[in-house]
Amino acid sequence: MPSIFSHAIVAGALGTVNYPRKELVKYFLIGLFCATFPDFDVMMFKLGIPYDHPFGHRGFFHSLLFMYLQGLFLVRVFYFNLTFASRESLTIGFYFFCCGVSHSLLDAMTNGGLGVAFFAPFDDTRYFLPWRPIEVSPIGMDAFFTETGLRVLKSELVYVMLPSAVVAIGSLGLRKLLKRSS
Repeated sequence: MPSIFSHAIVAGALGTVNYPRKELVKYFLIGLFCATFPDFDVMMFKLGIPYDHPFGHRGFFHSLLFMYLQGLFLVRVFYFNLTFASRESLTIGFYFFCCGVSHSLLDAMTNGGLGVAFFAPFDDTRYFLPWRPIEVSPIGMDAFFTETGLRVLKSELVYVMLPSAVVAIGSLGLRKLLKRSS
């Protein structure tokens, strides 16, 4: 898995593409939550659930279905004042969904692990993307602050953080240009 830093940075960059005019902090914090929550499935190890189990690490909680349900749930809980299926609630929900999916896509770009169960619970096959340039991050804080963690951050800088900065700067710049021209 990439580090929590990269997952959060991607969520922030995605949020710059189309953010609401109000409640920005809530919007970005929930997006950050969606982008990092799937890795809470490492707790399954403590419950005796093995990595390759459907509910193990990179299993159901990394699936497209889970990301969809997570987005719907969070919109209903935190944006209950919005009309269900309104353009605004769908846009916000789509952002939450994209933040979650970005987590799984980044995990599928790493050079380690068993892959990601994108289609769980319907298909528990684990997948990687054909291009896997991101160093897999060690699990646990102690293991992260080693030479291995530094290698992970270097690969993430090139393949995650710099592209995210380009997306964020480009999105904000385009918004500014469009605002000025209207």
